[in-house]
Amino acid sequence: MRIKAGKTTRRRKKKIFKAAKGAYASKSKNWRHVVQHVEKSLNSRYTGRKDRKGEFRSMWITRLNAACREEGTTYAKFINGLKKAEITLNRKMLSEMALRDASSFKQLVELSQKG
Repeated sequence: MRIKAGKTTRRRKKKIFKAAKGAYASKSKNWRHVVQHVEKSLNSRYTGRKDRKGEFRSMWITRLNAACREEGTTYAKFINGLKKAEITLNRKMLSEMALRDASSFKQLVELSQKG
């Protein structure tokens, strides 16, 4: 008597069909399209998380540049001055300071211009 893989195959496919739920047209109905769609979406999910980090960094830099120009300097000169003054704050914290605590950011700009 031969053993059929009915249960096993159905369980495996069910898992992948569930992941493709909500996809457009045959991408959620047709097995071959479902497999391709799920593989691609999993890959995109990974790269999307990596891209998001770069997008946030870009936003912080834009905020910093705008805040620095209000203080009469540029982002590049500000960062260079901070490095020379040996002040190590990341761009996220610097942009938060520029938004929420203008007086301390102003002091940092002055320190960077001296350094």
